[in-house]
Amino acid sequence: MVQDSGPSPRSLDHVDQALVHALQIAPRASWTRIGAVLGLDAVTVARRWHRLTEAGAAWIGAHPAPVLAASGEGCLAFVEIDCAPGLLHDVARALTAAPHVAALSHVTGDHDLQLNVMARDPAALSRWVRQDLAALDGILAVRTHLAGPVHTEGSRWRLRALDRRQVAQLAAAGPRRRPDTPAFPLDDLDLRLVTALSVDGRATYRALADQCGVGPDTVRRRVGRLFAADMLHARCEVARPLSEWPVTVSLWGHVPAARLREVTRRVTGMREVRLCASVISRHNLHLVAWVRSLDDAQGFEVRLAERAPDLTVAERAVALWPMKHGGHLLDEEGYRVGATPLALWPGSGDRARP
Repeated sequence: MVQDSGPSPRSLDHVDQALVHALQIAPRASWTRIGAVLGLDAVTVARRWHRLTEAGAAWIGAHPAPVLAASGEGCLAFVEIDCAPGLLHDVARALTAAPHVAALSHVTGDHDLQLNVMARDPAALSRWVRQDLAALDGILAVRTHLAGPVHTEGSRWRLRALDRRQVAQLAAAGPRRRPDTPAFPLDDLDLRLVTALSVDGRATYRALADQCGVGPDTVRRRVGRLFAADMLHARCEVARPLSEWPVTVSLWGHVPAARLREVTRRVTGMREVRLCASVISRHNLHLVAWVRSLDDAQGFEVRLAERAPDLTVAERAVALWPMKHGGHLLDEEGYRVGATPLALWPGSGDRARP
């Protein structure tokens, strides 16, 4: 686990907001490119970013993209866990250290913990539930829901501090999907690069080369291919209290199969929605949204019903403490305090040491 800390700002000024938005569009663009769009010099931009990251107010990671599972390279599951009284924190602490647990939250509702888990395949997921989870003291029950297609996820979420011209300029510098680069089987080096970039999505090719034991030119080609095939997404995140969207709402619902495509199209167009995924479970749609307040959580559900009347919400929960987000560890206020390098499955990132 990588740990860092610093003073936590209470707000972002307009320059910080513009910088975060710029990095959400082009997470690996040079400081010279970012500065030119923002009207600042590269040194000022880099200094601003360093201050934000030192405080845990913003950070850039990377995570496997939905196309990876769609191509047969792994699977995603949403796991709900009930804990014995007094042992929730111990269970959560053990699970945040698991490299294939991408996200973990303490939530309201019928379950104590909600996890996003990556696995090589359903059989590997079953072994993890039966063996690893079963070995942890304090777990009373586990419910596992396999994800189907992921219709949208957090790398598309934006702070919206820039104008259209600036957005267009940065989009040209962002990671580009190339239709002539299809998804491909990941080898050991690809897996190590995914693990290293999960901690620092802006890591230089030289730094990645040192971690993975290969040359910078090889790393440049491999990283470029991962992004070109849309198998890896870099993501700039901001501490939730600084985003004006501090409350996470998780919804499970059902949509008639014939209406699923249209409903997901409507839902993914809502600004609040961070995740929309089909699930193979008692419900067939899972949503995660960021809203402005607890009162707005109910307001969001009203807006959701107006936009997608075919969706019936059956279960809902609020994240009391999002403890782990994309592999990054958060304190109770939502500021980054460290990271557990992601691995698509146990052992896949052992040789990368961020």
